[in-house]
Amino acid sequence: MTSTFRLHPLSAALGLLALLAACATPPAPPAPVAATPPAAAAHDRGAPETATGFRVGAQVTTAAHYMAAAANPLAAQAGRDILRAGGSAVDAAIAMQMVLTLVEPQSSGIGGGAFMLHWDGQKVQSYDGRETAPMLATESLFMNADGKPMDFYDAVVGGRSVGTPGVLRMLELAHKQHGKLPWAQLFTPAIQLAEHGFPISPRLHALLASEQYLKHNPAAGAYFYDHEGKPKPVGTVLRNPALATTLRAIAEGGAAAFYQGPIADDVAATVQSQKNAGSLSTEDLAHYEAKERTPVCTDYKRWRICGMPPPSSGGVAIAQIFGMLNVRNVSVVPPVPATVGNQQRLVPQADAVHLISEIERLAFADRAMYLADADFVPVDVDALIDPRYLADRAKLVTDRSMGRATAGVPAAVKTAYAPDPSPPRIATSHISVVDAQGQAVSMTTSVEDMFGSRVMVRGFLLNNQLTDFSFVPTDQGKPVANRVQPGKRPRSSMAPTLVFDRQTGQLVAAVGSPGGSQIIGYVTKTLVSMFDWNLDVQQAISLPNFGSRNGPTEIEKGLVPDQLAEELKARGHDVRTIEMSSGIQGIVRVTLPSGQPGWAGGADPRREGIAVGD
Repeated sequence: MTSTFRLHPLSAALGLLALLAACATPPAPPAPVAATPPAAAAHDRGAPETATGFRVGAQVTTAAHYMAAAANPLAAQAGRDILRAGGSAVDAAIAMQMVLTLVEPQSSGIGGGAFMLHWDGQKVQSYDGRETAPMLATESLFMNADGKPMDFYDAVVGGRSVGTPGVLRMLELAHKQHGKLPWAQLFTPAIQLAEHGFPISPRLHALLASEQYLKHNPAAGAYFYDHEGKPKPVGTVLRNPALATTLRAIAEGGAAAFYQGPIADDVAATVQSQKNAGSLSTEDLAHYEAKERTPVCTDYKRWRICGMPPPSSGGVAIAQIFGMLNVRNVSVVPPVPATVGNQQRLVPQADAVHLISEIERLAFADRAMYLADADFVPVDVDALIDPRYLADRAKLVTDRSMGRATAGVPAAVKTAYAPDPSPPRIATSHISVVDAQGQAVSMTTSVEDMFGSRVMVRGFLLNNQLTDFSFVPTDQGKPVANRVQPGKRPRSSMAPTLVFDRQTGQLVAAVGSPGGSQIIGYVTKTLVSMFDWNLDVQQAISLPNFGSRNGPTEIEKGLVPDQLAEELKARGHDVRTIEMSSGIQGIVRVTLPSGQPGWAGGADPRREGIAVGD
């Protein structure tokens, strides 16, 4: 159905806040996040974003023509409005990203970067809008004078960690190729919301309450907190005229208005003037280029799965995991019903968690050894995803946990690099869109840690993506592939994914998630749940999270029975029951009850997103 009725932006926002408050599980008071040295195990830092509850009863959404899914309802609705106006999937993604900059500042924004997969009905394209290291950056950027790596938050907070933002150049590149509506029109929803205001949601309030550093930034502190340093209450209307002005300039002048001129001057000056100063310059901004790269595609049973190539590790890791699952049948161990607390829910079986976790260890071991920015480090993607190599790797999985896997040696791959010893991390958001012509976008977008570098300029937050590099440039006398280098893009775990039917070539699904290095496991779980276990997209997203990043086996706190941990421990697993605050958005091709083709959408109940369409 199409309607011409439009609510005032603030009225619509307040209505959504009421809906979210009604369906959200009240979160426990978040504990402060302690600084952890980068050499510590990745799991010790927990999820990149504080968990804020699990919405019970999430249902799949269907649409006949087009659909948009995002981590915030205001962003999803902006995408749908653009699709209603005849916009393309890329058009909708741009509008959604601008709104997310305003309403989900902890996760993504124009001060960060993104990876996008696009399907035009004929081919898959991948767009790289990853941040780059400033030209004055050195490989010892995150090393102390004593030769030891900096503590994580000593590196993050301030200008030192800020890379050259890439998302706007990437979106502009994609829009030139696939946009239908004028560039300026795509900024209208975010500009209106920034001017009229939006209410602080329960999730944003909880994240602000858990945050230690943001309030000390003058601009961010005045915007998000009261005079006592407490987060403004849920429902408080936040207006951001500075961001509205910034977005209006970009709407009128294109991405160049961000990368050159007063905005760029302010960004560079702010980074360089921080107590923990960075080297990002106006020259870095002026010379930033988004890139098209060759997608990583692999066959899995009757499907073809496509993801992002390096500098993201997500596409290669997902391809490796499913390449190994090709020879280890996980379909025979589907989820089973169980009572957890006072809720009846589907939970994964120990056999499935064991198999998938062991395979993920092998993928993460290769990730640490081989994957980095391919413009700086030779990465033989074909060798890493070769079916023969992966079949041999899969043989390493036994009935007992291997604990920690070592990197394999694909044929013809020679490396002089050491494995990256740094823990992986990111705070992120994900957008999935399918338009009326069947074109699709899967885009994962990030500022890295929650609230990025905690530096606000012109109404938006700047990323801390440089801390996605290895803090340690060498190990045992060998360079680390993912070390800091001028102009280099840090390795990412982002895994926007498109899935196709191998026989018909039709698009089947657009999926992705935030969650740092856990993204790879979240996407794996969702795809396995849909294609091996025949769950609908919402059931697949809602299924408890689990996996391993080549450390402990992680299972989601509060969503699985205690028995699962005990069964895994009996197989030698070091089990950690932790918050796993994914934000999976998925859109899947379905046959509607009318018998006509259409789309089904799901959004992660661990956050506040929705899927909407007509």
